[in-house]
Amino acid sequence: MGLLARIRKEWFIVGIVLVIVSAKLQPSLGVKGGPLKPEVTVAYVAVSVIFFNSGLSLKTEELTNAVFHIRLHLLVQTFTLFFFPLAVWLLLKLLALTTINQWLLRGLQTVGCMPPPVSSAVILTKAVGGNEAAAIFNSAFGSFLGIIVTPVLLLFFLGSSSSVPFSAIFSQLFMTVVVPLVLGQVCRRFLRDWVEWRKPPFGAVSSFVLLIIIYTTFCDTFSSADVQLEPSSLLAVVFIIFSIQLSFMLLTFLFSTRWASGFTPADTVAIIFCSTHKSLTLGIPMLKIVFAGYEHLSLISVPLLIYHPAQILLGSVLVPSIRDWMTSRQKALKLTTITPI
Repeated sequence: MGLLARIRKEWFIVGIVLVIVSAKLQPSLGVKGGPLKPEVTVAYVAVSVIFFNSGLSLKTEELTNAVFHIRLHLLVQTFTLFFFPLAVWLLLKLLALTTINQWLLRGLQTVGCMPPPVSSAVILTKAVGGNEAAAIFNSAFGSFLGIIVTPVLLLFFLGSSSSVPFSAIFSQLFMTVVVPLVLGQVCRRFLRDWVEWRKPPFGAVSSFVLLIIIYTTFCDTFSSADVQLEPSSLLAVVFIIFSIQLSFMLLTFLFSTRWASGFTPADTVAIIFCSTHKSLTLGIPMLKIVFAGYEHLSLISVPLLIYHPAQILLGSVLVPSIRDWMTSRQKALKLTTITPI
């Protein structure tokens, strides 16, 4: 019973493993031109569904309380979309001297370019008791910002497929990301009462569609190329990912708790999670668009597929420790503000 409950809770991670195995066993189903017609159903329909779903589920009214916390937003977005990719780029200059698979290293760079996720950072901030409103705003704003910034970063650091011109990438992003997202927000204005009453499983819908995208991505690679991935390279990437996450969480903690920062302990919690988490839901569709035609697309996607569960696992493990720090820090601050009679 305990095992079944655990599998049910982590069904998405189990699903990733199953769809990759399925793609390896029967890649012909999900290849371009195959029965599933991913060049239409995935490239346009599935991606649009994910972003329409995000627009419909996004509680924009909850963000108003956090809008004017400018310094916090500036720190999170600058760290996520500028410092993070640049730091990874510098790290990869050193890792290029190793024997780690070059496509996995390129995948690490794509992780650095991704926007923050819409859900995981918010969930963990709420679990600790941190500034949830700030986490919601930065996750939402970062996702919107990432629609424009992430493709530019990917093209700057890695270049795009020669078969897809720059203008075509952004026109497809606009039609399959921006338009569905805006439509979702418009529909929410008319369906808000129904959405809040029925509470549709938005997260589960997006995750299921994402599994279809991951499946077709790996079908393309397994059918068109002989994938050579050394276990040592994969283990090295897993170690690097956990090291990056821990290092950046520590860095954001030190920066946001310094004497002159002006951030509260609750703000620090939101900063730690929002600055270091990366979106798989937005990332995989963007990779499919920007790197259309790359035969090694699935290998480039592997680090992001690892980073997503790793950030949730690491964050969940650290929740009790971060909560203890925050509560003790808040008590200490209250004591220092009490004036003697």
